[in-house]
Amino acid sequence: MENLFTWGGGMWGGIGLAVLQILSMVVIMLVCIAFLLLFDRKVWAAVQLRKGPNVVGPFGLLQSFADLIKFVLKEVIIPAGANKTVFLLAPIITLTLALVGWAVIPVAPGWVVANLNVGVLYLFAISSLGVYGIIMGGWASNSKYPFLGGLRSAAQMVSYEVSIGFVIVTVLLLVGSLNLSDVVENQAGGIWNWHAFAFPTIFVMFPMFVIFFISALAETNRPPFDLPEAESELVAGYQVEYSSSPYLMFMIGEYVSIVLMCAMLSILFFGGWHMPIPIPGVEGLPDWLLSLGGLLVFMGKITFFFFLFAMVKAIVPRYRYDQLMRLGWKIFLPTSLVAVVIVAGYATFTNAGIRPGFDALDTNKSGALEAPELAAVTLPAGMDRDKDGVISWNEYRRNSGAVN
Repeated sequence: MENLFTWGGGMWGGIGLAVLQILSMVVIMLVCIAFLLLFDRKVWAAVQLRKGPNVVGPFGLLQSFADLIKFVLKEVIIPAGANKTVFLLAPIITLTLALVGWAVIPVAPGWVVANLNVGVLYLFAISSLGVYGIIMGGWASNSKYPFLGGLRSAAQMVSYEVSIGFVIVTVLLLVGSLNLSDVVENQAGGIWNWHAFAFPTIFVMFPMFVIFFISALAETNRPPFDLPEAESELVAGYQVEYSSSPYLMFMIGEYVSIVLMCAMLSILFFGGWHMPIPIPGVEGLPDWLLSLGGLLVFMGKITFFFFLFAMVKAIVPRYRYDQLMRLGWKIFLPTSLVAVVIVAGYATFTNAGIRPGFDALDTNKSGALEAPELAAVTLPAGMDRDKDGVISWNEYRRNSGAVN
């Protein structure tokens, strides 16, 4: 497991380092959400020929922080007849699950809290649990509108989770790894190597990108799929009875999930931290500078996808519930299934995503690979290995020209 930093030794040092990484990620994420929320409101206002928030701070930059203070200072009102424990636990679960999903997101080369080899499965598990917070909030409110909103959200999220899962499978077939860092490294070399644009898989993977993007809108209850909280039908859905800090936690959890989906779009289809056109000569720069540049590129891509989310919210009318379900089950699901079959066939006949025998490779005491065909190849100095001495295929290919 790679960490953002390398200092700290022993058990307590490791625990302290992990806590520092988690706190840093949470603080940075919350600050970014504050400005992205303002950006969302500004885009919506621009589409409607308004200025948007422009009073609190220069150009309204402090509006989100003023809203934070307002929410925190308000009274927490719990409806009569509500299950108090579940009512207060629901927004905490929603926000916590949204934040912990970021633990496996590589934001730059080597900058990841937990570089899990099963990072994709981890995200599947976290996203599947996310619906529980909404259902609990809708049921515990002891009100009809929140309950109906919770039921709608559960059906909607489960329906589009299936399509998202099959879309991710097509990417994994091309990469041959469940590690998100490997997914990014597989797209190194420029925009022509990104999964959304690489030839000849562009004819399958670009439609998969579109399906993932639309499914992400439904998964995060974002317009035009905001049926669980439709104002004209359910007032505010599962959030009707919430106020003050609990309501704020629901809102922050929703935006953290949206940004997570933007990050996944970047990682799976748009090369993660890699630039569209490689800059020659940057390999000689210090590692921290390369990582910082990769972070800025990654943040730029997230902002671009968030802008698309904001534009869809501003210009696309809300779907009816039957249209929502028909799109998910009758169009996206069959299409993604066919794509899985096509990509699996392509990977089989072209060895895409296949690392034959590499999982069995190990290193001896001198650092040379023990496999017969690579016995004479020495690993480049400084290459990281896990506790078993095994390195990933992408890492070896990235650091050595002996194997392509």
